[in-house]
Amino acid sequence: MDINIRELHTLEEWTQSFEVMKALRTNLSLESYLSLRQVMTQEGYQLFGLYAEGELVSLAGIRLCTNLYNGRHVFIYDLVTSPHHRSHGYGERLLTSIHEYGREQGAVLVALESGVARKDAHRFYEERMGYTRRSYSFRKEI
Repeated sequence: MDINIRELHTLEEWTQSFEVMKALRTNLSLESYLSLRQVMTQEGYQLFGLYAEGELVSLAGIRLCTNLYNGRHVFIYDLVTSPHHRSHGYGERLLTSIHEYGREQGAVLVALESGVARKDAHRFYEERMGYTRRSYSFRKEI
């Protein structure tokens, strides 16, 4: 099978990626997605896509970060595979590619957050990909 992983840069690529992303970010419209793109990319957000046989099937939205508790790291904001293409190893291949990219960029780890109800995702991260659950994430609207 022909697999290609690459960063999405153009407005056309981002527009095409919305169909996959909305499986994860159900609150977004195409217009809000593209509007946020402008700000996010200025702040260092990168969107990578996995193409299988020329079709975009998985996305990973990341940012290279440095802070006191993780040092230089990759933070994954979005990781999603199209519902029609799950359980084919695409998420694992894309995540492995992000790990390699992070190492090339001098990162020492990869971090992410996952909603408390996403038990299948947690099992994937911990059992399949070797992630450890290290903290809770707290939020307060202001």
